[in-house]
Amino acid sequence: MTALLHASADVPTDAPARYAKQLVSHLGRRVEWTTDGAVSSAEIAGGTGVVEVGDGVLHLRAQAPDVETLARVQDVLGRHLERFGQRNELAVTWTGPAAG
Repeated sequence: MTALLHASADVPTDAPARYAKQLVSHLGRRVEWTTDGAVSSAEIAGGTGVVEVGDGVLHLRAQAPDVETLARVQDVLGRHLERFGQRNELAVTWTGPAAG
């Protein structure tokens, strides 16, 4: 079994639930999301994207079998969130990848 690569980003915001809902709804036109409480996940571009609502923060996680796929998942999540949060200057800064 191949180890998966992981990356994460914590985006501070005063409206994490609103941005999570907007991101999941927008991307839901192309991928099917599963939501369990504050955590939503979907298969994106051959990997997995996770959006989790925290207290004053929106947690993004990306998981994929290789660096290229991981970069695509990160791009999809990050680019769309930054566009939605442009007015509030949301910035997504990823840490990783890490194998695990």
